[in-house]
Amino acid sequence: MIRHATLEDGVAIAAIYNHYIANTVVTFEEEPVDAAEMAGRVRDTLESGLPWLVAVEADRVVGYGYLTKWKSRCSYRYSVESSIYFAPDATGRGLGSEIYRHLIDAARALGLHAIIGGVSLPNPASTALHEKFGFKQVAHFRETGFKLNQWIDVGYWELLL
Repeated sequence: MIRHATLEDGVAIAAIYNHYIANTVVTFEEEPVDAAEMAGRVRDTLESGLPWLVAVEADRVVGYGYLTKWKSRCSYRYSVESSIYFAPDATGRGLGSEIYRHLIDAARALGLHAIIGGVSLPNPASTALHEKFGFKQVAHFRETGFKLNQWIDVGYWELLL
């Protein structure tokens, strides 16, 4: 089931995200995020009028996805950035596609024009997910991040609605 996130989901969302902070280069954050911080991020996103969705199985939040403003300048108001994360035991089962479908539908309903997805490279699963929905790669920045003692490339995919 896909539903809108609530502030109470902050605990589960933080637990999922902290796995990626500690163990991967998928996010460039390096310090764990507590439930209160994550609930604040959910609140800020929802208050900005953008969606934050969670995937729920057996009353457990197993993943989430959201849209945020691409940049703060007014002229960027029709462009958003997407983010999707899943618990390690919930990946590879099509839930990312479900979340993305809902996010794209929400973006269209809001009258948005572009969704931009950033991907730490290499990441074949994320690349495939974006391209499945028609995103096109528009940038590849080399060695723009440094985490876990390695330089990380970042690619950007864009979907024009």
